[in-house]
Parts: sequence; structure tokens; C-alpha cells
Amino acid sequence: MSDSSAYKVETTSRLAQWRIENLASCTYRKSDPFKIGKWNWHLSVEKNRLLFVKLYPEISNLTRDYPPIASFIIRVVSSVGDRRALAHPEITDKKLKNNDDFVWAIEVPLTGKFIIDIEFLDLKIAAPDGRELCSIWADGFTQKRSNVTALASLGRMLAESIHTDITINASDGSIGAHRAVLAARSPVFHSMFSHNLKEKEMSSIDISDMTSEACQAFLNYVYGNIQHEDFRTHRLALLRAADKYDISDLKEACHESLLEDIDAKNVLERLQNASLYQLPKLKTSCMRYLVKFGKIFDMRDDFNAFLQCADRDLIADIFHEVLDAWKGF
Repeated sequence: MSDSSAYKVETTSRLAQWRIENLASCTYRKSDPFKIGKWNWHLSVEKNRLLFVKLYPEISNLTRDYPPIASFIIRVVSSVGDRRALAHPEITDKKLKNNDDFVWAIEVPLTGKFIIDIEFLDLKIAAPDGRELCSIWADGFTQKRSNVTALASLGRMLAESIHTDITINASDGSIGAHRAVLAARSPVFHSMFSHNLKEKEMSSIDISDMTSEACQAFLNYVYGNIQHEDFRTHRLALLRAADKYDISDLKEACHESLLEDIDAKNVLERLQNASLYQLPKLKTSCMRYLVKFGKIFDMRDDFNAFLQCADRDLIADIFHEVLDAWKGF
């Protein structure tokens, strides 16, 4: 075996084999990089009292941001005689990011030529934002990649005004959009463009209760291209639009987001919106903040002003909560 081939790992789509010979005592050897899935990998062996076998991905931006979650079977097979094999118990969903994440210490002495044989059963991507793990070989991966590409194209259609056929007039500006996309995402828009309403023939729609920035965030969401910070900045405007145009997924996204950062500055406004747009979890959380945690007593002036304009049914609900809390003392 030539020096160059001594470090080469042979691969198929999911199988890797490294043939080793003449491994003397107190020897360390690291393979050339080999590609399985999205990552380049290395194997290394160190022979001392024990034989240590390591598998790890090559250091790169991809590995740092999207470390592989690997399931595999690894064996060491003697390539002479009766081809005795030593097998490690199957590894399942192991995150491999550096060269100490998988180490196999083999106590049985090995002499002569042997093969390190790895069969990758699955490889998943570990995303930094905690999203659901996705197998790069699963049937759904191609579909998800297709979805991402399609959403990016929709985003470009909006951002670059590609073949827009309707104009959205916000309170302080206008934005081009596409009837088909709006109709597909909102039953209200679908009705506007399908029936004998004035919007069917018009080339523009007035959304005068939204600023152009909020309207842009709304359209970005509809086209699947909204940024997190824009979403958080315009949550209340997006909630109103979601309710007005019957976009249930946007309404639920706003509902969940508004639960995350209730405080003394926003609790009364969010309670009002929870009542207005029928958001039960948000209403319950605001009530708990005000009554169960006693914050209502720390903001008496704001609360008194709130009572002057709040809905009567909501005021009644608040006082029922207060009475129930008093009964608990």
C-alpha cells in the first residue's frame, strides 16, 4: 500500500471503509477527508495499550452551524484469516461536532491488516434555532428543500415587483402585490377577487388602517418571507390584519408571540386585544398577571384609565377574577 493510499477512505452513498495495515504500537493515524451526506469526515486511529477509533466531521462553517446528528454502525474487521469482526453497539442520533464526540476504545489486540467499516443509517441536520431535526435522506427532505426554494421565489416576486397586478394602498404609501397569492392565502381576498365586488375590477386595494411598514410586514408574512424582528415590531398590526382578512395561521402566530413578553407597560393593551380578537390564552395570561400576581395594585392610575374605555363584558370578567382571588385568601 502506497503512502498516499494509506489515508484514503473508500465510500459509497452511505458506506465508508478505511483499510489499514502495518499499524505499529504507539501510532496515530488520521484519514484523508471523505464525504458522506453534506459533510466531510475524518477517521482516526491511535494504537497504544488500546486501539482508539474516532469518527468526526471536518471543522467548517457548516459543521459549526449545522452539526450532523448521525446514526451508524461501525465495525473493525480483520482482513486476514477468518475476517474476525468487532462491532460497536449501534449509534443512534449522536451529535458529532468535534473529534472527541465519538471515541471507541477497543481492548482486543489487533495485528496485521484490518478494515474500519462504517454504515451510516441516517444523518440529520441540527439547526441552531432549535427547529425540528430533518433527515437529509428522508422522503420529506426533498419536499422541504422544494418548499424553501418556492418560498424564496415568492419573496422575490414581492420584493422585486415581478409581474405585480394589484396595488395595496396603505396609509402612507403603496406596495405592488399579486392577486393570486393574496387570494390563495386569504378567503377574504379570494372573495373580493371572485365576486362582483368593486375590488374585482379595480387595480388597487385600500388598507388605510395600516402604515406602509406594517403593510409590508403583512405582505412579507403572506409571501412566506417575513423577518423575525419585523414580525415582533408589527405584531399588533399583523393581528388586526390577520383577523380582518381571516388568515388563521398569522393570527395564531401573533397570539403565541404576544404571550411571550407581557409586562406592566403592555398588559392592559394586550388584555383589550385579547378580548377584541378572542384570544383566550392571552386573556388568561393577562388576567393572571394583573390579578393573581397582584400587579393591578401597582398600576392603579393606568388601570383606572383603562376602565373608562374598556368593554363592559371585559370589565365584568376582570372583577370576577378579582373576587375569585379574594376568596382564595
